[in-house]
Amino acid sequence: MIMAKIKLTQTHSIIDRPVNQKRTIKALGLGRPNWEKIHMDTPQIRGMINKVKHLLKVEEIKE
Repeated sequence: MIMAKIKLTQTHSIIDRPVNQKRTIKALGLGRPNWEKIHMDTPQIRGMINKVKHLLKVEEIKE
């Protein structure tokens, strides 16, 4: 089974955000606007994205 990948791009700053949102952004490997990171599309990653979806742009990568 081939898992899809997703590219996350942080679009907004985490200044003045709750601590749990800051920690989620850091756990996703982001930290500043325009930083990008590629992750496997798993339920755990999707749950983290759902917590901070207002700070991210999510793109599915086709292989």
